[in-house]
Amino acid sequence: MDGFEYRGGELYAEDVPVAAIAEAAGTPTYVYSASAIRSAFESLHRAFAPLRATPHYAVKASANLHLLRLIRGLGAGMDVVSGGELERAWLAGTPMAEVVFAGVGKTDAEIRAALDGRFSPLADEAERLCGRGTEGRGPVGMFNVESRSELERLAAIAGELGVPARVCIRVNPDVDPRTHEYTTTGLDVNKFGVDADLVPALFDAFAGRPRLELAGLHVHIGSPVREVEPYVAAVRVLLGLIETLEAAGHRISALDLGGGWPVDYQAGEAPPIEAYAEALVPLLAARVAGGLEVTLEPGRSIVANAGLLVTRVHHVKHGRRKRFVVCDAGMHTLIRPALYRAFHFVWPARVAPRHLPPVRAARLDLPDLVPCDVVGPVCESADFLARDRELPEVERGDLLAVFSAGAYGMSMTSNYNDHPRPAEVLVDGGEAVVINRRQPPAALLETELEPRALPMGVRRS
Repeated sequence: MDGFEYRGGELYAEDVPVAAIAEAAGTPTYVYSASAIRSAFESLHRAFAPLRATPHYAVKASANLHLLRLIRGLGAGMDVVSGGELERAWLAGTPMAEVVFAGVGKTDAEIRAALDGRFSPLADEAERLCGRGTEGRGPVGMFNVESRSELERLAAIAGELGVPARVCIRVNPDVDPRTHEYTTTGLDVNKFGVDADLVPALFDAFAGRPRLELAGLHVHIGSPVREVEPYVAAVRVLLGLIETLEAAGHRISALDLGGGWPVDYQAGEAPPIEAYAEALVPLLAARVAGGLEVTLEPGRSIVANAGLLVTRVHHVKHGRRKRFVVCDAGMHTLIRPALYRAFHFVWPARVAPRHLPPVRAARLDLPDLVPCDVVGPVCESADFLARDRELPEVERGDLLAVFSAGAYGMSMTSNYNDHPRPAEVLVDGGEAVVINRRQPPAALLETELEPRALPMGVRRS
């Protein structure tokens, strides 16, 4: 269930017509289904229950505070990859002990904020933002460390502050997830993680450092990973490493399996989450029985199909070779098609009975469809939402729904061509709430209005 269905030819988000949302909130707007988020989270949690795995939601997938609070309320911790995401996780009510801080380029300032709330960039604004200060906040429950250099800085800063830092070393297992090259993260040509054969030396070098606990290993091979076998291969690499490390006297108490679980952008595209759990649980069951803590980092699998983008048609343009449906949403609103050639099912929010889509797929055997490109207003040829699609006839003013847009949609929006960022709406049953108002045009200018000279300390003779 993803919360979106046609009733009498009209698309609904749970019990609210999408057209009514567009009328009230304008377009383009992201619309999320609370029930779909709950259902996806519960399915993943249930599938990996034999491992007593703790899900930490990957904030980068969709970072709205209200979505984070909803997911936190289901029992999730948070996986963050920047100082900004760390602050969002905290503002959403996540105890720092239930935050995993990943990311390949952590700054010293971010590390300090993750260890001790006094260094939060929100320290002076916290009372206004959430009614409580940052004093006493921290440290995070785990740092996923990606290099010797990062581990050196973490050890130094933890020692300086006198605050313990618990660490998993992110392992690069050199496993091909067979996904898009830009979302592949587990090959030895990728910037992520420490090569598996270098991990034992890293443990040897940093074991016993004051305030540093080398607790375990982390792996994340990419996203979306539409086959089970790459996960199995990566876990086997980690299990071999655990044996090597334990033989050298290191205790491994934590294993973070990352995320990357896929979803159906088209019907039947992804195996169910249960297929991944069925393959991984037997590999890890004995270790878990012996006390190993397993963490997961789901993001896309929780929110992708729980969100859609609603956009309005402004022009239908007939070219010599193509028909273009020009909308108010484009690559600035949803960059995945331009960046990854990603597929999103696009369909009108109101259709005749003969055009009710039986499934979400690139080609549907329905009458009277017309080929077109669905494009946006941005001055780039890469500005498209769908290419060479067959859709029912649409005209100016019609609404289109771009499905499976809940992950890496709003979080990757931009102000390119000075377009404001879209609104966000959360639907729960028959209630629809604006959880992020459309960015006011004046907000694009605020940081430019008062130029300030930098204190460069330059002496003039």
